Amino acid sequence: QVQLQESGGGLVQAGGSLRLSCAASGRILSSYVMGWFRQVPGKEREFVTAISRSGADTYYADSGKGRFTISRDNAKNTVYLQMNSLKPEDTAVYYCAAAQRTSLRHVDYDYWGQGTQVTVSS
Repeated sequence: QVQLQESGGGLVQAGGSLRLSCAASGRILSSYVMGWFRQVPGKEREFVTAISRSGADTYYADSGKGRFTISRDNAKNTVYLQMNSLKPEDTAVYYCAAAQRTSLRHVDYDYWGQGTQVTVSS
């Protein structure tokens, strides 16, 4: 089992940047595909990005392509989400999650952090 803890959320103006971190404890992070999802009240949890165990392969939702970058440091058991050129529509609670296989579907992820709020003001 792995425990995940996100950090780095906050309030930022449109056009600004934030870097989210997801620290893992328990099992070694390199055992898992890692993903970031986001959710706003009343809507389903939405895929943002994912990264393979080695970090060689990354996947992005269209909403974040060219603006968001996922990375991982397995030695530090940490995954990152760099978000640039933020827009008000990026406002959401952002969750990191761990899965046994690559997937864009939140139902395929086994472990979740508690989330970190990102608010982008216009």
